Amino acid sequence: MGTIFAFIFARWKLLLNIVTILALLFTLYLIRDDLATTLDNLTKVNAWALVLLLPIEVLNYHFQAKLYQHLFRVVGNELPYKYLYKSALELNFVNHVFPSGGAAGLSYFGLMIKSNEITGGKATLIQIIKLVMTFLSYEVLIILSLFFLALGGRVNNFTMLAAGMMSTLLVVGTGLFVFIAGKRERINAFMEFLTRQFNRLVSRLHPSITEAISLARVRQIFEDFHTSFRQIQTNRQKMRAPLFYALMCNVTEILAVYVVFVAFGKFLNVGAVILAYGIANFAGTFSILPGGVGIYEALMTATLLTAGVSAAFSLPAIIMYRVVNTILQVPPGYYLYQKHIVKRRDLEANHPST
Repeated sequence: MGTIFAFIFARWKLLLNIVTILALLFTLYLIRDDLATTLDNLTKVNAWALVLLLPIEVLNYHFQAKLYQHLFRVVGNELPYKYLYKSALELNFVNHVFPSGGAAGLSYFGLMIKSNEITGGKATLIQIIKLVMTFLSYEVLIILSLFFLALGGRVNNFTMLAAGMMSTLLVVGTGLFVFIAGKRERINAFMEFLTRQFNRLVSRLHPSITEAISLARVRQIFEDFHTSFRQIQTNRQKMRAPLFYALMCNVTEILAVYVVFVAFGKFLNVGAVILAYGIANFAGTFSILPGGVGIYEALMTATLLTAGVSAAFSLPAIIMYRVVNTILQVPPGYYLYQKHIVKRRDLEANHPST
């Protein structure tokens, strides 16, 4: 029994993705008769409405850059808006392309932002706080979604369960993070435990590797992490602006999804879109597939189905949103990523110790 639990613990993300993909295939089987209608709907798009996605995404990255700027300001660093705007685009490309459930973006952000003034621990903290603020600000939107769904007579048991579960997980998760990060001994013990477990797993797979991640390096990074977190705790009154920008990041993303549905000629209950977007993105956090592909579409379609939106209509709209969004965001992110890699390679060639 212990071996089974160890197997599940080591591969829980992979197993979660397999279950979700099977659920997606089952959903497609159930709506097989509607697939012809789905394909037909793809040809009935108002292209002019889709053009609105460009300014919405530009605005979304503006709010992301301002969010980063204010968070770094709280820990004592002033970074240029233009630099952070480009960094947000670059980071989106990394999270979109590399299958890691967001871990690649977290690691890459630390390397990308790291400088003489900004340690890897501080950069990691800022990225985690950005995610926490994004999730917390979504609580406001969950309340609004229930309000709009109630107005439309669409609040059912599934809706209340989904909203309640998301709210509970967000609050408990945030509280747990604050509890662990708030004390140096707790965060060191927690991260050392995770590092040892990871090293043990790697050594079982590759006996020649005894320490995949250096414990000494982990202690140093999270010493910086804790110091920066204490700065944020001391300046809690300055966190209002980051919370506002995190909320606007969510609002613009939901607006982008809604615009695609409008392009398909349907004005949905905005509460249904808010809830579907939240569930899909929350689950996508644990996806190891690039951009959460498959999981995102399946969960959004299933959630909208409970709100009375047929899969034959919602599936092509969601696919269109994902495709257009990828076309708008990935190419500039790829360009900036390649530019950064070349610059870093030249720097290491000229200064090997860097």
